Amino acid sequence: MKRITTAPPVSDDPLGTLRALTLLESPSGDTAALAALAGVLEPLARRAGMDTARRAGTAGDHLLWSLPARGVDGPPLLFLSHYDTVWPTGTLDSMPWSVEGDVVRGPGVYDTKAGIVALLAAVERVVASGEPHPEVRAVVVADEEVGSPTAGDLVRSEAGSARAVLGLEPPHPGGDLKTGRRGSTRARIEVTGVESHAALDPDAGTNAIDELIDQLLGVREVASRLPVLLNTGTVRGGGRTNVVAGRAHADLGLRFADPENERTVLGALEGLTPVRPHARVASRLLSHRPTWREDDASRGLAASVAEIAAGIGQSLGGRPADGAADTNTTGALGVPTVDGLAPHGGGAHARDEWVSASGLTERIDLLAALVTGLHRTV
Repeated sequence: MKRITTAPPVSDDPLGTLRALTLLESPSGDTAALAALAGVLEPLARRAGMDTARRAGTAGDHLLWSLPARGVDGPPLLFLSHYDTVWPTGTLDSMPWSVEGDVVRGPGVYDTKAGIVALLAAVERVVASGEPHPEVRAVVVADEEVGSPTAGDLVRSEAGSARAVLGLEPPHPGGDLKTGRRGSTRARIEVTGVESHAALDPDAGTNAIDELIDQLLGVREVASRLPVLLNTGTVRGGGRTNVVAGRAHADLGLRFADPENERTVLGALEGLTPVRPHARVASRLLSHRPTWREDDASRGLAASVAEIAAGIGQSLGGRPADGAADTNTTGALGVPTVDGLAPHGGGAHARDEWVSASGLTERIDLLAALVTGLHRTV
């Protein structure tokens, strides 16, 4: 495949650009694969007219792009996206790139490489048009699919100065925006016991697995009294059946619709105490995206986006979503935020993932109109 820097402008061939990005598989945690894709994305961003920089992270570099303002003062528009996917390297062998009519398939096309392509093409168009616009900033993170554990501070910092945040995650089915999101937290409970011979001297030991089970039951009891989704995803511990287990841990997935419920459950996790003598119990958050409740700020921004969409012949609604993303962070801060501005499609994280080719064109039109028009109402 030819280097992407020799390809036509993104706005001339967005589908071709999406193909090039899809063929560069970029699973979360594969820093070499992510670096290869970042090395392609940065020249594309510069070609579109943006300045580029990176913020190093242990899970991969986060990409920062900026387009200087032209004739419009005030805070910047902030776009959020990511270039990691859930698909391991080699997925293309069984899930190849294909285009059949309006349906484009491949690992990561919908979540969310098409969103990146739409942004690049829209910015390229705005720069060529000469129209006034505010400063545009974009943060494209490397570890969104695992909860953005190394990107959270960067997202918060960039959001603090933004007039509005526009998320380039996939939309609701059909294309509607996302105006709120459930909180999403991954937590680990770790237990240390005391090892001993399980037959010769069992009372000298403290079984970490037994302690962990009791701790999990206690957390579940707290969560069961609230509208909270709790999933115990992994449990590990011990080693031999003739040894009292000395260590065990469990990873939990938690989803919250209400910030108060979130505080209650996370407070219970933070305050865990051992049931058994000589056991030690600790908990820590592996990733945390706070609950983003739909509010006047998100509803107002969504209404402005819908008005601009109507002006170019597009109909667009909005409502909260169950899934989490980096917009949880900005929405929870009270910064006007909407998400779901990537092209419509389906099958996120599924083998039938697809994105609409015509939807890609529509989103390019919409994003260009937002860059040049949103400052009038926000």
